[in-house]
Amino acid sequence: MEAFVSLEGLVAPLDRNNVDTDAIVPKQFLKSIARTGFGAHLFDEMRFLDMGELGQDPDARRKNPAFSLNEPRYTGAQILLTRENFGCGSSREHAPWALHDYGFRALIAPSFADIFYDNCFKNSLLPIALDVAVVDELFDAVRCNVGYRLLIDLPAQTVQAPSGKTWIFDVDPSRKRSLLEGLDDIAITLSSIEKIRAYELTRRQQEPWLFARAS
Repeated sequence: MEAFVSLEGLVAPLDRNNVDTDAIVPKQFLKSIARTGFGAHLFDEMRFLDMGELGQDPDARRKNPAFSLNEPRYTGAQILLTRENFGCGSSREHAPWALHDYGFRALIAPSFADIFYDNCFKNSLLPIALDVAVVDELFDAVRCNVGYRLLIDLPAQTVQAPSGKTWIFDVDPSRKRSLLEGLDDIAITLSSIEKIRAYELTRRQQEPWLFARAS
């Protein structure tokens, strides 16, 4: 898994509450379990005016000119600024896959759906919850300043504006470690492999009958 330590990135706005996982990546694109290739279909029904299918070239489709991510000023954005309860709905892990594959590394919103929030940390995405008033302030700044960027420092747990104004965010220590070190659940388990092997050896010595093969 790709590690996340700090990021100085362009911010793109998605000014909507309750964006569910079906809006993030619609159901017709869930035919693959590969973690790549979904970025082309991120926010598909908002980004495009035609119906999409898995594997289509997004450059050959009709884009919705009213959708923020289609504006040239947000090309290459790595930070998505959005509203309350982002990632609600079904628990599909394809949603963070699509966001990451598109190029986003961090999300800022007042709140996130619980399962989606957890899935982000497993897929190299940092979801940051900030107060509604702060999010409102950031939306104003993004609208008024072309090329608006933020500096995110995960070790310090801070978001810094170009003016130097800084906000602190909370993150669970175990989730923070997984991002800083680029560890998914399997890698975290394997980091204790020597303890696991020692435990298995002790069990074999103390309770050998549990490991005896049936004749």
